[in-house]
Amino acid sequence: MQTFGNPEKLEWIELGNGQRRKIMAYNDQLMSVLVNFEDGAVGADHSHPHTQLSYVLEGEFTYHIGDDVYTMRPGDSIVVEGGKVHGCACVKAGTLLDVFTPMREDFIK
Repeated sequence: MQTFGNPEKLEWIELGNGQRRKIMAYNDQLMSVLVNFEDGAVGADHSHPHTQLSYVLEGEFTYHIGDDVYTMRPGDSIVVEGGKVHGCACVKAGTLLDVFTPMREDFIK
């Protein structure tokens, strides 16, 4: 459990393909994660059992859930129900704040 996250003190985890993440804070029920994308980086289609909220801190993204496509800019947010296929493409370099419930155990292993 990491109940406090200071982004200046946490290290980026390189994911490759122009993406990296910082795990901010979490407990068994909730996790917040910063995800940074370079221009043109693609968050490949995937699904997971966790409900996810993504909030755009900076940049621009084309985000899709199934066949529904959204253009997202700073201040926009979206909720993805667990089990839904989703992904995004970064139009302009930026950062998302992703919140998961329950927390993503796979992120801390």
